[in-house]
Amino acid sequence: MNVAYIVDAVRTAGGRRNGKLASWHPVDLGAEVINALLDRTGIDPNVIDDAVFGCVTQAGEQTFAFARNIVLASKLPIHVPGVTIDRQCGSSQQAVQFAAQAILSGMQDVVIAGGVESMSRAPMLSNASLHAKAGLPADPLSPRIKARFDVDQFSQFTGAEMMAKKYGFDREQLDQYALLSHQRAIQATETGNFENEIVVLDVDGEAHRIDEGIRFDANLESVSGLKPLVENGVVTAANASQICDGASAVLIVSERALKAYDLTPKARLIHMSVSAGDPVMMLEEPIFATQKALKKAGLKITDIDLYEVNEAFAPVPLAWLQALDANPEALNIHGGAIALGHPLGASGTKLMTTLIHALHTQGKRYGLQTMCEGGGMANVTILEACS
Repeated sequence: MNVAYIVDAVRTAGGRRNGKLASWHPVDLGAEVINALLDRTGIDPNVIDDAVFGCVTQAGEQTFAFARNIVLASKLPIHVPGVTIDRQCGSSQQAVQFAAQAILSGMQDVVIAGGVESMSRAPMLSNASLHAKAGLPADPLSPRIKARFDVDQFSQFTGAEMMAKKYGFDREQLDQYALLSHQRAIQATETGNFENEIVVLDVDGEAHRIDEGIRFDANLESVSGLKPLVENGVVTAANASQICDGASAVLIVSERALKAYDLTPKARLIHMSVSAGDPVMMLEEPIFATQKALKKAGLKITDIDLYEVNEAFAPVPLAWLQALDANPEALNIHGGAIALGHPLGASGTKLMTTLIHALHTQGKRYGLQTMCEGGGMANVTILEACS
C-alpha cells in the first residue's frame, strides 16, 4: 500500500485586515511559501508534479488560474501546473487531501499543497458583491434551496448562535475561551514555538514574523466589552476568528520519492475524509466528521495527542470538546484563529503546519485536525509524526 508523507510545512505570520501583509500581492504570498519549502527541503524544483492551492474568495487578484500564477511567481519551473480549490474554510485542507490522493494512487510522487487568502485585497464575499454591482444576479442560493431549508440565506453568525444555544454555552464561557486563545498564542510566540514554521516576509524593510492578530494586552474586560454580532446573541468579534491575510503550504511525497530524493519526513497521513450535514447550523459538522473519521481509522479520541479545531467561532471548538469528551489541554495548544487569524483558504494548511511542528516539539505521536466549512461541511485529517 502506498503512503503519503509530509516532508515540511510552512506558513506566513498572519496579517490583520489592511495590516502588514496588505501590501503583498496574494500571488506573491503563495510563491513565498513554495520557495520556503524548496529551500528548506532542498528538493529539485523540476520533480514537483503539481501545486494544489486553496482560496475561497476568488476575486480580483485571486482569480485567473490563481494557483498557476503562484507557480509562475515562485522558483518552480514553468512546466509545473497548478489548480485552485474552493471548499470554503477547508480549502487548503482539501488541497492536502487531493494531493495525497494523487500520491496514494501512484499517479504522482511530489505535490505541494497549500492555500492563500488576502482578505485585505480580496475582501470576503467580494466575488458576489462585484457581480451584484454590475447589475447581474449574485445570490448563490437558488429558489429551490431557499424553499427546501426555509431560509433566505445561510448565515454563519446564526449558526454560531445556534451552536452556543444547543450546547449550553453562555457569553462568559465564550469570552473565557477567546482569552485563552490569545494567552496560548502569546506564550507560543514568546517561547519561540512558531519560529520553525513561519516564513519571514519583508514588509517595508522590516521582518514580519509575528502574527499580527494576537492581542498581547488581552484581558477578560477587553474581550467581554464588545457587542454581539447578532442582537441579543453571545457571539462577538472578540470570540470569533479574525479576518486575516496569509499563506501556508506543505510538501507531500510518496515513499518512492522519499527514498529517491533522500528526504526526511515530518509526518505520515493516516486518514483523510470530508463529510457534510446541516447547512443551516452549518458549523456543527466537525463533531460528526471526527466521530466518523476516528471509527474509520480504528482510533479513539484518547489515542490522539493533539487536536487543531478551527476557531471560526468559540462555540465550535467548545462544542467539539464536549461532544467528543476530548482533553481540553490538547486542543489548539498554541492558540487558534481567534488570536492568530483565519485566512480562509490558507487556514487548512496553516493549522496543519502548526499541528505538525507541535507534535515534534511536544514529542507526541498522533494529531487530528478539523474545521467547519460553508454549507455544513467538514474535513478531518489524522497525522502521525515521524521520528
